[in-house]
This record gives sequence, C-alpha cells and structure tokens, in this order.
Amino acid sequence: MKKLKKDLETILKALKGLTQKVEKLQEQIVEETKPTKKPKAKAGKKKAVKKTPAKQATPKKAKPATAADTVLSIIKRYKKGVGTAALMEKTGYNQKKIANLVFKLRKQGKITSVDKGVYLKA
Repeated sequence: MKKLKKDLETILKALKGLTQKVEKLQEQIVEETKPTKKPKAKAGKKKAVKKTPAKQATPKKAKPATAADTVLSIIKRYKKGVGTAALMEKTGYNQKKIANLVFKLRKQGKITSVDKGVYLKA
C-alpha cells in the first residue's frame, strides 16, 4: 500500500511539472500571436523585429470523381458521340446506372442526345 502511495505521489509530481511546461508554452504562443505594434520612428536606434516562420498550407485531399463526372469525361473525349454500350464497358456501371447518369447530365444541359443511345457533349 505504501509503495502504491509513493508511486502515485511521483506521478502527481510529474503531472504538475508537465502542466507547468504546457502553461509556459501556451504563454509563449499567445505572445507570438499577439499583433505587434510598429515602433515609432526615432532618430538613431532601430529595434530588430522578430519574424515568425510562415506556416505552410496543408494540401487538401482531392475528392474522388463522382459517377456523373466519370461518365461526362468519357463522353467529352468523343467527337462523334458515344453509345451506352461503350460507356458500360469503360466505366463498369450497369445499364440502369448509365441511364440515370445520362438523364441527370441531359437535365443539366451538359450533354445532348445525337441518336437513340448515343450522347455528345453540349
């Protein structure tokens, strides 16, 4: 029981030390982010201004293309139009899905129907 109590006391001391370090770091961060006032121009001495390192923007992950975008990109490649069979072969979608996607794209005005089952970019 005494050993457990001593272990808990050492853990408590370590946690107190860590919290103090975290508080110091937090104060430093707050000081760095405060807007600094421009020093007034004095004849003679100039103060050195510390520059904070520029943060690099994290690149955003590209979202995967939607099924409609995939079908539209395939249709755009063909000058004379592309049929539903070719779309099914290229995308791997079934006929029902191709028909639904073509319907949406026609409603949006992105493609037109050349013949029955043959589509061309608008």
